[in-house]
Amino acid sequence: MVDTDAKTAWQLFHVNWLPIIVMGGLLALAILLTDFTLEPIAFGVTTAIAMSLVAIAYRHWLIRDELADPKLIFSLGTIGQVILVCAIVGPLSYVACASEWPLQDHALLAIDRALGMDPEAIARFVNDHPWLALVLSRGYGLIKWPLLLIPIVLSLTGRFVRLQTFMLAMSLALAVTIAISAFVPAIGTFYGLHLPAAHFPNVNTSIYAGQLRDILALRDGSLHELELLKLSGVVSFPSFHAASAVLYMWALWPVRWVGGIAAALNLLMIAATPVIGAHYMVDVFGGIAVAAASIWAVNRYLEWFSRSQAATQISPVLQPSLGMKS
Repeated sequence: MVDTDAKTAWQLFHVNWLPIIVMGGLLALAILLTDFTLEPIAFGVTTAIAMSLVAIAYRHWLIRDELADPKLIFSLGTIGQVILVCAIVGPLSYVACASEWPLQDHALLAIDRALGMDPEAIARFVNDHPWLALVLSRGYGLIKWPLLLIPIVLSLTGRFVRLQTFMLAMSLALAVTIAISAFVPAIGTFYGLHLPAAHFPNVNTSIYAGQLRDILALRDGSLHELELLKLSGVVSFPSFHAASAVLYMWALWPVRWVGGIAAALNLLMIAATPVIGAHYMVDVFGGIAVAAASIWAVNRYLEWFSRSQAATQISPVLQPSLGMKS
């Protein structure tokens, strides 16, 4: 890779292994030191796919050297990192949820009501408009596909540094989200309102039902085996749906046409988050704050990284006098 932007991105690609290794290490410790077990087949296959993509990227770089295609390297390599992160943070969030901290549903509900945003009124309004319930249900499910599309779009458009800063910001946001959720566990609005999900028949409450089932099972100690493909999600505050929507919009905004479409779809995902029963409005605000803080931190790191890289480069004019190749 001869492009300066690509070389910088390649260095950042290696930096992005740090949060992955830290979170992976924490998950490994949890499996070793607690009674949690990790179902090996799904986790092993997912990890193998991720590492295969990363291996292809590294092999292409090693063989082609300066002739390596950065679009191929960063699309495959980053998708591999994304898959690996998702495989780690799912089980890790369940481990964090098993903490002994009391549920905070009543506190979160009180904050929502103090802000004038009663979750019951919101759910009733959506339930009374089935077409809106359907649109928001589709919107909530938009979290998955951008994880694969963003590496492809940013790689094809040559925004390699943007892609790596997105990856770093997402990993940081996930780590912070899981850490906070351990101390602010909550099940969701229907639980806080003491209302059954069936009270809102037009609202898709399957996410809430899975969250309710798994959190209660974690807290009574009956859930020990973590099956990657059966994890429904257990994080209420802060909402990573809201955080990811902000991260997706930020990542794709510089891409002409795509940025506007991404903004519209991710605003829909944010609007859907407090409707399905698993999140309070304050969860949404918390998720947006986590994403904004992660982007700010990554931008500050990038500024420092750029300055440090510039400081280590010796001017070509001085190289001959120092006995270096020009």
